[in-house]
Amino acid sequence: MDFLNNKFYQQTLSEVFKAFDSSEHGLSPEAVAKNVKQYGLNKLPDLKPDSLLKVFSRQFKSPLIYILLVACLIIFLMGDLVDGVVILLVLVFNAIVGTVQEGKAQNTLLALKKFIETRATVLRDGKEIIISDHDVVPGDIILLQEGEKVPADARVILSSNLKIDEASLTGESEPVEKFSETILSDKDLPTTDQSNMVFRGTNVLVGNGRAIVVATALDTVIGKISKEISLVDTEMPLKKNIRYLSRLIIGTVLVFSVVLFILGIYTGQTAKEMFGTVVSLAVSIIPEGLPIVMTLVLATGVWRMSKQNALVKKLQAVESLGQARVIAVDKTGTITKNEMIVQQVYLPGSEEAGGDKMFMVGGVGYESKGDVHFNDKLIDPVNHPELIFASKVGILCANAQVIFSEKEKIWRVIGDPTEAAMLVLAQKFGFYKEDILHESPFVEEVPFDYKLKCHATVHQTDKVKILSVAGAPEEILRVSDSIWLDGKAKKLSIEERKKLESVYIGMSEQGLRVIALAIDNNFTGSVKKEKIKDLSFVGFLGMKDALRPEVNSAMATAVSAGIKVIMITGDHIITAQAIAREAGIFKTGDIVLTGADIDNLSDEVLTGKLSKTSVFARVTPEHKLRIINLYKKRGEIVAMTGDGVNDAPSLVAADLGVAMGKIGTEVAKEAADIVLTDDNFGSIISAVEEGRSIYKTIKKVILYLFSTSWGEALTITGALLVGLPLPLLPAQIIWLNFVTDGFLDVSLAMEPKEEGLMKRNFERPKNYLLDKLMIQRMLVMSVPMMLGTLLLFSLYLDSGLIKAWTMALTTLAVFQWFNAWNCRHESRSIFQTNFWANKFLVIASVIVIGLQIFLVYNPFMQSVFKTTSLTILEWLLILVVSSSIIIVEEVRKFFYRRKNV
Repeated sequence: MDFLNNKFYQQTLSEVFKAFDSSEHGLSPEAVAKNVKQYGLNKLPDLKPDSLLKVFSRQFKSPLIYILLVACLIIFLMGDLVDGVVILLVLVFNAIVGTVQEGKAQNTLLALKKFIETRATVLRDGKEIIISDHDVVPGDIILLQEGEKVPADARVILSSNLKIDEASLTGESEPVEKFSETILSDKDLPTTDQSNMVFRGTNVLVGNGRAIVVATALDTVIGKISKEISLVDTEMPLKKNIRYLSRLIIGTVLVFSVVLFILGIYTGQTAKEMFGTVVSLAVSIIPEGLPIVMTLVLATGVWRMSKQNALVKKLQAVESLGQARVIAVDKTGTITKNEMIVQQVYLPGSEEAGGDKMFMVGGVGYESKGDVHFNDKLIDPVNHPELIFASKVGILCANAQVIFSEKEKIWRVIGDPTEAAMLVLAQKFGFYKEDILHESPFVEEVPFDYKLKCHATVHQTDKVKILSVAGAPEEILRVSDSIWLDGKAKKLSIEERKKLESVYIGMSEQGLRVIALAIDNNFTGSVKKEKIKDLSFVGFLGMKDALRPEVNSAMATAVSAGIKVIMITGDHIITAQAIAREAGIFKTGDIVLTGADIDNLSDEVLTGKLSKTSVFARVTPEHKLRIINLYKKRGEIVAMTGDGVNDAPSLVAADLGVAMGKIGTEVAKEAADIVLTDDNFGSIISAVEEGRSIYKTIKKVILYLFSTSWGEALTITGALLVGLPLPLLPAQIIWLNFVTDGFLDVSLAMEPKEEGLMKRNFERPKNYLLDKLMIQRMLVMSVPMMLGTLLLFSLYLDSGLIKAWTMALTTLAVFQWFNAWNCRHESRSIFQTNFWANKFLVIASVIVIGLQIFLVYNPFMQSVFKTTSLTILEWLLILVVSSSIIIVEEVRKFFYRRKNV
């Protein structure tokens, strides 16, 4: 049976019972056995996590690594065992670092399984029994109790003030009232509107009920999400960039090697000599240091981001976040705190008492602290008895509890968040429910009912009973015939009723959830639904799921950085738009699209609207996935944030998935690439800056490696073209490549963060991680290397090849020393940069200078690398010639600054 297409919310209970051969007394043992055989256990398929060996081997799956492995094999075949071992050690070390960072990552399906493991109370053959949720089958009657997790998708049979927290599944921040009546609708209703259904993995907030199971395991809504996750395959932008860069390197090396080999043979070199030179030079051009340097850059970024409370699960995710141009955020728990708070209190007043009053209440979440303002002035609530009275009416209707978790440093609500907000409002004024109940003991109540749309309680005072009612404004106004003014009830006129209606509509348009308060201060008899009438209207409470305090400043930074933030939520369009406007996401001229709008638009039309749309409301997980994929189709790098099960497919599909660590479900955390341990939206923006810094650093390393490699390649090519002997031996090329480059590129990887990374003009990374400016700089740097090295090589040829080789080798080495300092900044002069800011580069420079001196003067090194001693004058000549690379780059930087100021 295709459960997800069987629209059980449209069917009568008798039809549902018949479909599963069940009844109100539950399944018989025979029916249970039959359904287990037909539908299987209520569990998701088991998937083993990747072994450590598999994670380790995955680190080698990169085109750049493949190139290096081939180069390593050729070097071994040539007999250069030491060089081959060095390359292998570099690759193994790189794989170890990557493996440690990724760790034993759990598969998302395993997280889903862990998330929903519960016990369930079911009715079978008329008897209540407790079983594992794995043993629940379609047709079972499940008993739903406050605080329990729903074990399967089910159709409600009986509801007694049943409210379900579906925020993790649908994104809807408010509790969903459940009832048993059939929904008569010809349309396909989203999960958020199926009010006679309960869904696996959600929580019973208040009340109790019964329901018949209609879907288990992969046929549940969560099961459908797990299928979608398993089918989604997303490649990190950096991984894609490296693949493109590797292709470019392969093509370049092949073409250059063939041309150089032919040129060498044509100019009279032997095939054996040219083969060794070409292979050595090819290894030099291939930046074998790049994988390890990139790993170090990323690992450093991971460490820095951990200081910003961002846990990175995959190294490449760090840099990729810096490329994000669109950040899609969930409202509940990401933009807002998922804590209802009373922000406005409207109380009617007589003209003699100053007329109607609107009090503004401050505070953060469920903390019992907050200033109160009236007419933009700070006031003491004690001096406003009408405000104290309204808060007491509210607290009498509040059955919730608010508890602070010292371990998690968050507030936990037991019961309805709306009633928790009313409880906290009174606490801000110094009143606690225990004290109120001592003065006015509880007598009886009418729980919140979806038809009644209000919650009524009766309390005993010294002389009379008081009926306190809180509920939907339209319902409270319907059953009110008077208005509470100056401590007594007065007849409610038609004009006053219309005014009150306009007040609550205006409050709703501000994104507030409006609750109306009313009383009967002389109640008699026993309370029943039909007796809730002839009330005196007291006032309106305007509630909101408060914005996170860091949201506005983080949004301002995002805008200045050229990042578009969009909100994707399951909430109502009015609420979503109001919250987005307050957060700075929605601006005048922007579009708001609902799930229904998305369903009615083709991919082409919807894609055209994305640039103007900043809010998506009333969306399902399928809608989220479609939105993310369309942004990616446009070529955008998309980061998606979320905390619920419903966010999981989008977190996987996005280029970067970012989950909330505190309030996030295990599903969301496992589906994401980055987890924010403090649930701070501002941490996302800080992480973007870190990602941009990493991208800049990678560019510096690539620039250095490529410019020095091309300096060496052009030097050999130039020598062949002008008829000179080979200026470098294969062993000398390997020395430059592994020793000189090896220390300096690693030190460049530790370059501190630049300023202005969050400015709008930050360039978007190119496919090959190379841009026009980098290519210009490579040319400016490599040409002086070629000319200066060939000049000194040709001048010293008369002194013998060994002296000429030593001069050429040392000159290229010094060029590379200077070049590393050139690469620190693309526009700032090396004389303006802080010399000691990168201590690693200073230390590396000292080391490579010492090693080069050792190579030149040590007898053993002289015999291996064919070098000879140099005089002080020769060193000075090399320094003067090599400094030309600084001069030409300084000239380029000067004109670059003038052009871009």
